[in-house]
Amino acid sequence: MSLKKFILLFITFLFLYSCADYNVGKSVLKKEKIYYSSSGFTLIYEDSLYTQKVINKKINNDEIIVMHNLLKPNTPVKIINPSNSKFVETRISKKADYPKIFNSVISMKVAKILELSSDTPLIEIIETKKNKTFVAKESNIFEEEKSVAEKAPVDEIEMDTLSNIESENEVKLVKKSKFILVISDFYYLDSASNLKKELIKKTQFNNFFVKKISNNKYRLIAGPFENFNALKTSYISLNNLGFEDLNIYRE
Repeated sequence: MSLKKFILLFITFLFLYSCADYNVGKSVLKKEKIYYSSSGFTLIYEDSLYTQKVINKKINNDEIIVMHNLLKPNTPVKIINPSNSKFVETRISKKADYPKIFNSVISMKVAKILELSSDTPLIEIIETKKNKTFVAKESNIFEEEKSVAEKAPVDEIEMDTLSNIESENEVKLVKKSKFILVISDFYYLDSASNLKKELIKKTQFNNFFVKKISNNKYRLIAGPFENFNALKTSYISLNNLGFEDLNIYRE
């Protein structure tokens, strides 16, 4: 074999080896799944919400049902009430459309198990891994909570006492807070005032006002609302008029 052929063969071998090595290294890399989690207000289901087309799916309020606009049906989730640490572990029942102010829709039965306040239905929803070991809040679980535990897809249930996610002072602060709904910012006062009059006429609510932020910035606001339940009605009305992604603040 000539020297030229030997060098050519050697270079070819090195090239093939480096390609094979690169492909093996590349196949090892895997994208880790990011699990969904959200803290916010949930919508407690009522038949009137379906009739008024606030949501597009109907459910049975006597069953443990959770609907979501992103998570697929059968996705395992944990629903937590941060004010008392009570939780329900179940699966997404249906995918549904509902106002963006909410992070989920739950049945009345879920709300009762969580002891959720209808005035401030604040929850945390977390996507969980399949076949995960669940931790119950207390060893003396209520009958309804037992039913939830039996239906959940678990390998085993451990008993433990969970500490409160929020302190007593933080819970009191949430209950006393008033809510402000920011509709839009305007360059001219007249523009903000004209929309204010139009919204009062269309919604029949009188709690709209214009706040001066700077010389060239005027903010149209609704509120203040004593609780989230009062804010919800105004938000849904504005949502039906085409206003979406409205910002909510606490005073």
